[in-house]
Amino acid sequence: MSERPSLKNIVEGALLAAGAPLTLETLASLFAEEEAALPPPTREDLTAALTALEADYQDRGIELAQVAGGYRIQVRKACAPWVARLWDEKPPRYSRALLETLALIAYRQPITRGEIEEIRGVAVSTNIVKTLLEREWVRVVGHRDVPGRPALYATTRKFLDYFGLKSLNELPTLAEIRSPDFLGDDLPLEEPDPAASDPASPPPARPIGGMPGSNP
Repeated sequence: MSERPSLKNIVEGALLAAGAPLTLETLASLFAEEEAALPPPTREDLTAALTALEADYQDRGIELAQVAGGYRIQVRKACAPWVARLWDEKPPRYSRALLETLALIAYRQPITRGEIEEIRGVAVSTNIVKTLLEREWVRVVGHRDVPGRPALYATTRKFLDYFGLKSLNELPTLAEIRSPDFLGDDLPLEEPDPAASDPASPPPARPIGGMPGSNP
């Protein structure tokens, strides 16, 4: 058997190839138990390798990020505008109504569609709920024990991964959410097309493409 590359190089290669965040458990599973002469790395070994990679990327166009789903390598936000020109498709565009609905689910979960409509004062489009479910940003976690037993919605790990969060504790404060600038010109917003069946279509996932916080 040929000599095994350094642990740091193996971890780096796995993160680049995965196309999704990897946990320490998944990284540990890459090492066969039958390699008697080369014992599998411990969690401490893997953490040290990740820390070394993070240091290596300090002055580079990519970075190591930890999100809810584990670790991933992504393009630094400062470099994203140039890197994004490599791809023909336009960035995802989400309506204000979709973002408001998603924010209410994130901050008030579990919450029903009726409760969202009561807070917003307008009906929630079926397309918006469909889009959030298809993106796997939200899921049904139960039903409210009232007549009709409406579905209760909550956010998922994929929601956290997409927006570059390790946990819900990293969400912006409610004061920031209420700021007029939060859904301002820096977000690509457009009103949903009533004739469209899906108002939001993000590009395919890439291991190290797009903005930090987007699906890698």
